[in-house]
Amino acid sequence: MSVAKSIVPPPGAALPADAAGPTVRSATKLTSVYVYEAPVRIWHWVNAASIVMLCVTGYLIGKPLPSLGGEASDSFQFGYIRAAHVIAGYVLAIGFFARMYWAVVGNHHARQIFWLPLANAEWWREVWFELRWYLLLEKRPKKYMGHNPLAQLAMFFFITLGSLFMIATGFALYAEGQQQGGWADLAFGWVIPLFGSSLDVHNWHRLGMWLIIIFTMIHMYVAIREDIMSRQSIVSTMISGHRTFKDDDPD
Repeated sequence: MSVAKSIVPPPGAALPADAAGPTVRSATKLTSVYVYEAPVRIWHWVNAASIVMLCVTGYLIGKPLPSLGGEASDSFQFGYIRAAHVIAGYVLAIGFFARMYWAVVGNHHARQIFWLPLANAEWWREVWFELRWYLLLEKRPKKYMGHNPLAQLAMFFFITLGSLFMIATGFALYAEGQQQGGWADLAFGWVIPLFGSSLDVHNWHRLGMWLIIIFTMIHMYVAIREDIMSRQSIVSTMISGHRTFKDDDPD
């Protein structure tokens, strides 16, 4: 996918690849365009909720709450925490693979976080521009229909690859509590020998949790910042699906 420097082209000029489609093909003045389809938006919020649950319960699994008095079976405190973690893990995994399916059947914006145009020099220049913009070294942001190139890069590593890593290491640890030969053991039993030991997998899985927490905090800050300072909607786009532009300037 080519990088869209400008959303509104000069008269007679072709629309960029990002704008190609029946919605805007004949547009001369673009104010809003439908970008994120309903399955993408639903996955985004379900994924966010599952990540929150996984981080809270995962932290408590690594740093358990003080023990309660009496028999453990009377409170089952840790059991409930672990059960919530496992359920959220299933939600994350099923949602992620459903999201992969939609990347195939959905529009081209649905595929953006699953690949990077690494051979595109213009894309890398746009990544560098966005980094300077976030560091307040650029005075005027650009407009994009989907994720800007820097956001695409971050989403690919922290959401696409990060989710795969957390799913693989998480279900590998889950397989230890299952009967040998269970589905989790058959699918992810190779992970623990690859890392060396169960403790190694646990440590890497927990490190992944902290990296996702840091990414989530940055993601929320950037989304709110861009909603205020950029020339297009950000937060509301993941609710309505429509990217709304705040000016009609061509670039």
